[in-house]
Amino acid sequence: MNKTHFLFIILPFLLISCLKTDKQEEPVSGKTNTISIIIDDQLWYGEVGDSIRNKFASPVLGLTQEEPLFTINQYPAKLLEGFVTDSRSIIVVKKSAVDKFEITHNKSLPHNTFRIYGKSVDDIICSIELNSAQIIKMIRDAEIEKIQEDNSASLLNPAVIKNKFHIDIQIPTGYEYMLHKKNFIWLKKDIISGNTSLLIYQIPLHNFKSRGNVVGNIIKMRDSIGYYIKGREPKTRMITGEAYAPYFSNTSLDGKEAFETKGTWELKNDFMAGPFINYAIVDPVYNRILVIEGFCYSPSNQERDLMFDLEAIIKSVKIDKR
Repeated sequence: MNKTHFLFIILPFLLISCLKTDKQEEPVSGKTNTISIIIDDQLWYGEVGDSIRNKFASPVLGLTQEEPLFTINQYPAKLLEGFVTDSRSIIVVKKSAVDKFEITHNKSLPHNTFRIYGKSVDDIICSIELNSAQIIKMIRDAEIEKIQEDNSASLLNPAVIKNKFHIDIQIPTGYEYMLHKKNFIWLKKDIISGNTSLLIYQIPLHNFKSRGNVVGNIIKMRDSIGYYIKGREPKTRMITGEAYAPYFSNTSLDGKEAFETKGTWELKNDFMAGPFINYAIVDPVYNRILVIEGFCYSPSNQERDLMFDLEAIIKSVKIDKR
């Protein structure tokens, strides 16, 4: 075999090898809310695995059907430690000569890797208990940032919303205006199995009466604008689900005090229902309560990721400064 023939034979293999190497350096494009757990089977199917599942696969609050906080893919440590998975979040758990909790961030891929090492099963479980809240927050923040980055590629014209509410909010194309009133906007996007909606409205600050009954005020507020959201049948309107109390927490949005409420909505005198997430922002500059809410109707699809997409849109809000 002469040298020319040899080069023709080996060249394709060299090209394939180079392509494989390049591919490993491409940005990670894993599914939303999916994490890779790198852990040996012996730990995964014991108390350590139970602790991980209790923290990272606990049910999401406020959905109509039970779904885990994150979708978990488990890989044996011997096979994949040091290997880049297709997940933006990687948790490595293993026994070690020293106890260690470490966070590393790879900007070029990008992904966060969390290492939980312990001398014993009890040490590992203790570290999971101590650090899981921080890990969950970092993963959720990174997922929201990725969704907002993807949304920014194609956004709805912001002029209408900015002129009416003095805010910038990154709403991706695909949403359409369903209703447009003086202090209220309803946008909706159709999906294969239903739809997702965004509501933006405001009420005077003094109308938000007793601070001691914030949840009651928010439910009353929601149910009052529910007259705008109607079903196909007569005398149907959206109300806050009556079967379970909403989940409520104090938070902040764009540096302002806000109240986060998660729960379910339903159409009165109808069978439609779904989850909602509501942010009521205290905005003394404009003397108002600014409300941004997302809700979906998707009986045959996962609600978790749809609601997370809506949360990412809401958290992109920036309120104009006078």
